[in-house]
Amino acid sequence: MSEHAATLQLIGVTVLAVTAVAWAVILTSLLRRTGGVLSGRRPAAPLPALPRQSRVGPPLESVELTPAERAAFAGLVRRLGHR
Repeated sequence: MSEHAATLQLIGVTVLAVTAVAWAVILTSLLRRTGGVLSGRRPAAPLPALPRQSRVGPPLESVELTPAERAAFAGLVRRLGHR
């Protein structure tokens, strides 16, 4: 490294390099030990203390448009489609 670098900078770079190498070694050994799968996720079982959640959302709402509103909307779609 440069002769102008402070001692603390040199120590910091050394600590980061050693930490990175140690992390890589530990990660490699964990992957080898588990066969390449770190998290053996199981299907989540429902928690007994929580009430069952419904899969149904709120009811859909719709509004009937007047012919003038439909024509205005069609014109807006045509105008935006030409950009």
